[in-house]
Amino acid sequence: MPAPLSLAEAAPRHDWTPAEVRALFELPFVELVFRAQSVHRAHFEPNAVQLSTLLSIKTGGCPEDCAYCPQSAHYDTGVDAAKLMSLPAVLAAAEAARAAGASRFCMGAAWREPKERDLDAVCAMVAGVKALGLETCATLGMVTAAQAARLKEAGLDYYNHNLDTSPEYYGEIITTRTYRDRLDTLGHVRAAGMAVCCGGIVGMGESLEDRVGMIVALATLPVHPESVPINLLVKVAGTPLAEAAALDPLDPLDFVRTVAVARITMPASMVRLSAGRETMSDETQALCFLAGANSIFCGPRLLTTPNPGRARDEQLLDRLGLRAMSA
Repeated sequence: MPAPLSLAEAAPRHDWTPAEVRALFELPFVELVFRAQSVHRAHFEPNAVQLSTLLSIKTGGCPEDCAYCPQSAHYDTGVDAAKLMSLPAVLAAAEAARAAGASRFCMGAAWREPKERDLDAVCAMVAGVKALGLETCATLGMVTAAQAARLKEAGLDYYNHNLDTSPEYYGEIITTRTYRDRLDTLGHVRAAGMAVCCGGIVGMGESLEDRVGMIVALATLPVHPESVPINLLVKVAGTPLAEAAALDPLDPLDFVRTVAVARITMPASMVRLSAGRETMSDETQALCFLAGANSIFCGPRLLTTPNPGRARDEQLLDRLGLRAMSA
């Protein structure tokens, strides 16, 4: 069993081994959460949570075959392909999010990669949202170095591109782009001077070793992602993972463990409690905050999947004595 982490040892490091990360996952639950909370307090105000809003600016029709995604053109999920939203519509949504307390506004488009004409429109959206005083994030698929530079110039703060799972399990989930493709996009984003938003999804039938592998892949990047979303699989009818009969729901405590290990291994990153909160109990979410999560997505939907309503989130944060971070 590893020795307890001191606050001095809470400094970021990039040489985590699979054995070290596995040892964290295998700690007694209370010990693991205590360590994660200790690391969290060394870097963040413990009772503050960032509220983010995620808007699907271009929905459906994606050529990728991600086995969890209702927006893939490969599956019949009832999600129809739609055109890119207009600039006024996006800015109106951003203004509404700001009025509801969000300090971060994320825009997602169901593309393999953006075309240049689409990037023109997205850059205008980024600039407009930035002018409202909101932190900006976008997830548009793979981007080239030149595209990343254009997004940075437009004012984009973060670019999201998740690794999803371990390198070893990745081929069971996606075949239309490689792990290397994802790492290359992260490199372009980093080289352009933007912050990286990169995490993964658990509950997709992966093993503990795959959750270890995902955390190792993230925590050994040359610079830790400034933002690490931890998602719980949302089963959407029509997707392969929703139809997998052998896919049992993930134990909620295993989800909390993943949040805690992400916090310990990437101590200065924002750990975002992302997809799947609609089915989580208040108690599970409270444990996630205790384990170091310090951001949630608010609003009724995350791209195309359900999310807790604003009133439920307000009640939960109020019960826990947590406050929203200011912009």
